[in-house]
Amino acid sequence: MTTTHDGGHTGPVTADPRLARELLDGLAEAVVTTDHAGIVALVNATAGRLLPELTPGTDLVLCSVPALAGAVGQGAETFDTEHRGRRLRGVCRRLAADRCAWYVRDVTEEQARSDALLAERSRTAFLAQAGSRLGLSLHRDQTLRATATLPVPYLADAALIVHHPPPPVAALPHWVRYAEGDAAPVTGIGSPELTGAVPGLAEALDGESTDPHPWVGAAPADLADVLPASFGRPGTMLISPLLSAGGPAGALILVRWAGRAGFDQRDVELAREFAARAGASLAAAQLYGEQAHLARVLQHSLLPPELPPLPGLALAGGYRAAGDSLRIGGDFYEVFRTERGGMFALGDVCGKGVGAAVLTGRVRQSLQTLRLVEQRPLELMRLLNRALFDSPDGARRAQFTTLLLGTVEPDRDGGARVRVAGGGHPAPLLLRPDGDISPVPVGGMPIGAFTTATFAEAEVRLAPGELLLAYTDGVTEARGGPAAVEMFGERRLRQALASAAGLPPSAVVERLLQLVDEWLDGQSHDDVAMLAVCAAERA
Repeated sequence: MTTTHDGGHTGPVTADPRLARELLDGLAEAVVTTDHAGIVALVNATAGRLLPELTPGTDLVLCSVPALAGAVGQGAETFDTEHRGRRLRGVCRRLAADRCAWYVRDVTEEQARSDALLAERSRTAFLAQAGSRLGLSLHRDQTLRATATLPVPYLADAALIVHHPPPPVAALPHWVRYAEGDAAPVTGIGSPELTGAVPGLAEALDGESTDPHPWVGAAPADLADVLPASFGRPGTMLISPLLSAGGPAGALILVRWAGRAGFDQRDVELAREFAARAGASLAAAQLYGEQAHLARVLQHSLLPPELPPLPGLALAGGYRAAGDSLRIGGDFYEVFRTERGGMFALGDVCGKGVGAAVLTGRVRQSLQTLRLVEQRPLELMRLLNRALFDSPDGARRAQFTTLLLGTVEPDRDGGARVRVAGGGHPAPLLLRPDGDISPVPVGGMPIGAFTTATFAEAEVRLAPGELLLAYTDGVTEARGGPAAVEMFGERRLRQALASAAGLPPSAVVERLLQLVDEWLDGQSHDDVAMLAVCAAERA
């Protein structure tokens, strides 16, 4: 019964088949209904477009849409398939009298968007992983191996890096290869013809990009020689320059098997982005290598010299370079012979790096020269301070050095007299035969800090069996121990020194260095320098 607007009633509404058909044909989904036997009874307009094979009277189990036929035959209520170039997804709804209705949606665009999103996420993840791996390596060879390994198998089945090593290595092209099945990257030296034999390689080494192209017959024979024998026939290859701020660092060649799809535009863009990051990493590794080499050369030039023999005196020095090869320190010591005995210096330049190395060399050279005209420690320290400020960049240099500068002369009674001037350096320690330790206060201000700096001087007599130890703060500030953060400290230094009472200077220095090494246990550390002096034992 139906109610009218004026409150009256009419009889039952008569079904309108034409209206129902229009409603079905207006749906965006394909609708296919079947009777109790699975025979198609109705197909709407959308179904006619997407599934033209289905017409009234068709048995779905035998229809020419395999995914749908299979779902019906297995009693499944869903299917997902590619049909006539479209992605279709269907679901079955049970109706009265054992009839069924299949609702089929065209999800081609939806699937394309989903696939594009997943592909973009995958590319982003690849670049993130590549950036992380490349960023962890600061050595050129490691970076080259990582660059060859990372694109396989995501971007290619084999990756080849062609590069020219830095001088003075020969100019022949070198290569690093990694392919599916390789246990590790393989390296080699290419023939002189390699660059010209591979299309696009010469342009890439000059910094130009080329389009991906098929592997044409055996034309790149020199490139085929560097691929694994088991690789099979290549299909396509893509060559990208490894660009950096300083110019091309090499070329990346990506090779795919013949059975794999070629490089599409997104692959090309991803390969170019990866190559750019790899090129920047190679440039950073190259710069690091040059700096590390420079640091090694400078450190070698700053190593303390062999101590000259001094009549009536026994001396020993010890040195440990900073744990980080780029953190060039400025700890140093020097010993010079004089008419009456010897002169010694032990210092610690403020700062790290090339600037500290330059100042260390300047201080040592200045001492070498100035000691020829002045051998009194206090006066020589003043001259040295003035000389540093008289240098061309002395006024604007913000570096200084702490210094102990002294003379030592043997006594007739078997001892020695030490006269030592201080320039802001830790006080030397006097070790007596019974293990008692006392500092020799000298104070003073750092060298090169102020033009009006003042310095102090002290004299001490070393009786037979007594020893004077000068050291840099790299000893006391060495961080290690159980937590690897605690400093060695002056207390441990004194205890270690006391336990070495009665030993000759060389044994004392060796013992202290061993204890500091054990405390550090391989941790990075600052420079460590020490110098021990005493009267020589009489025969």
